[in-house]
Amino acid sequence: MAPVESAFMAEIVLRVRLTGGERMDITYEEPDTDNVDEVIKHVISTLSEDSGVLQTRHGDRLVVLYGRGVAAVEVAPRGAVL
Repeated sequence: MAPVESAFMAEIVLRVRLTGGERMDITYEEPDTDNVDEVIKHVISTLSEDSGVLQTRHGDRLVVLYGRGVAAVEVAPRGAVL
């Protein structure tokens, strides 16, 4: 039996300020939900843990974000953070 792909996926754009002062805009997607508020809560709770890790994207690149290196996060439901 072939795996079934999700019909919906919530995507948010995060502007992350790292503890070293650098900033980057990344995209986080969570399959099987279209509820952006739930995705934001998941991101915040994951990054607040000492061992919290998120797999995100910056363009075509995979970026693994470790919570211990994040100083601040801004969230936009879609598009660039302005």
